[in-house]
Amino acid sequence: MQRQFQPKIIRMALYFGSKALSKFDSLLQKANYSKLFILCDENTHEDCLPAFLQQFPNLPPLEILEIEAGEESKSLSVLEQLWHSLSELEADRHSLILNLGGGVVSDLGGFMAATFMRGIPFINFPTSLLAMVDASVGAKTGINFGPFKNRLGAFADAQLIGIVPDFLETLSDEELLSGWAEMLKHGLIASPQHFHEIQELDNTRPFPTLTQIKASVAIKEQIVKSDPRELGQRKILNFGHTFGHALESYSHLQEAPLSHGHCVALGMMVALDVSVKHCGFASAEAKKIQQFLGKAYAWPQFELEKDAFFKLVSGDKKNRGSSINMVLLKGVGEAIYNCEIEFESIWESYQNLVNGAD
Repeated sequence: MQRQFQPKIIRMALYFGSKALSKFDSLLQKANYSKLFILCDENTHEDCLPAFLQQFPNLPPLEILEIEAGEESKSLSVLEQLWHSLSELEADRHSLILNLGGGVVSDLGGFMAATFMRGIPFINFPTSLLAMVDASVGAKTGINFGPFKNRLGAFADAQLIGIVPDFLETLSDEELLSGWAEMLKHGLIASPQHFHEIQELDNTRPFPTLTQIKASVAIKEQIVKSDPRELGQRKILNFGHTFGHALESYSHLQEAPLSHGHCVALGMMVALDVSVKHCGFASAEAKKIQQFLGKAYAWPQFELEKDAFFKLVSGDKKNRGSSINMVLLKGVGEAIYNCEIEFESIWESYQNLVNGAD
C-alpha cells in the first residue's frame, strides 16, 4: 500500500515575488556575465519585458531574442535559428540566457542553453500560470519533433527560477485555465487538501493566490527532488498526459489547437475512468471529478480517428516497447505509475466520456 504523499516546501533556486527580483539582481552583480540574452515571444516582449527591465538599471550588455507565440515555436527549425543568433551575437560560456515567457519559452530556451557550447547558464522567469507551476520547475527542457510532444530534450537546471505573480494579470482566461489544470493535477496525485482548495477557484477565470501557487509548486518540487531524472516517483507528474499529450498533438494536426492544460484536463478524465476499471478508484468519486472538469474543459468539436490517435499514444516517450504506460489513481492523492494498459481500454474510456458529454 503506497503512503499518501505529504508535500512540503523544499527550496531549490526558486524564489517568489520581490525576492525573486532581488535575487536576480544580486546574481547579475556577482556573476559578471559577458552578455545577457533574453528569450521571449511576441506577447511577452510587449506585455512583460518593458516593466521587467525597469527593475534592473545595471544590466550587462543585452540582446533580445524574440520568437512567435505558440507551440509551433518548440521546433528544431526555430531552435536552429536561435543557435545561429547566439553565434552571430557572440554568445559565449560566460553569457546568461533569461527565459521570459510561458512553457514554450521555458522549454525551448532551456534546451537552447543546455545545447549551445555544451551548456551555458540560464534562468527562468515564467509569465504564464502553466509555466509557473509546471514547465519552469523540474529541469526538463526540450522541443517537439514530428507529431510528438517533447521528443527531443535534456535535463538542465536553471540557475534561478523567479515566480512573479504580477505577470498573471496579462493572461487570457484560456491561459489561466491551462495552468489551473496542472494545479488540479498536483492535488489529484498528491494532496486531497490542495485539490479541494484549488477546486474553489472560478472555473471561467481561475486566478490563484500566491499561497496557492506556492503550494502547487511545492508539490512538484518535492516530487522532482525525490527523483530528479524521472526513474520512478516523478512519473506520477504525468497523470493525464498519456492521453493529453496525444490529444494536444492531434489537435495541432487538425489545425484546431487546444492548450496543453485543456488536453491534460481531458486526459485526467480519461485516466480517472481507466483508474476505476483497473485500480479500484471509487466510481462515484471519479464521476464527480469528471463532471467538475467537464464544466471548464469541453471535448473538442473534431472526432478522433482511432488508428491515427493510437500512433500518437503509442509513440509517447514514457512507453516501453508496445506497452502503454499510464499513471492511474487508487484514490485522490494516491497515484500509481508504470501501469501497463491496453489501448482498447483507454479508447473505451474516451468514447464513454464523449458519448456521455453529448
